[in-house]
Amino acid sequence: MSDELETILRLVADGRLSPDEAAPIIEALTRAERAEREASIPHIDARTTRQATRLDRHLSRAQRSIDRAFARAGVPVDEAASRQLRIQVKERGRQRVNLRIPIGFVDAAIGFVPGLAGDQADRIREAVKAGEVGPIIDVEDPDGDGVLISVE
Repeated sequence: MSDELETILRLVADGRLSPDEAAPIIEALTRAERAEREASIPHIDARTTRQATRLDRHLSRAQRSIDRAFARAGVPVDEAASRQLRIQVKERGRQRVNLRIPIGFVDAAIGFVPGLAGDQADRIREAVKAGEVGPIIDVEDPDGDGVLISVE
């Protein structure tokens, strides 16, 4: 609790301010504190979320098509074909994006992931090529914002 808010509450408790007089002051103080806190949080903008959602839909359709093609051909899905790259994005502790990309589409899909730096994309490609399983990139800040990219 801020010193200012504590002072206002003390004035109300002492009877120097009525609750009605204190209410707009408390509202203004908490609004300012909330704005400061939100300004310090790196946000994922709505455009990024829409792009990720669209990519997730396209990749889900592609995965279903692949699964149907394997089933029609009577080909068992081996371990390599079932591996996936997972991209998870959290904002304020809540999951905003959860993409599963079939390993065969990783090279094509990486170009559509907003905010992914070139060295990070190379690191993902190398991990997939090497057959690694598990986290590749795992970044989280104290506010619950983060990105996890892993191979499953």
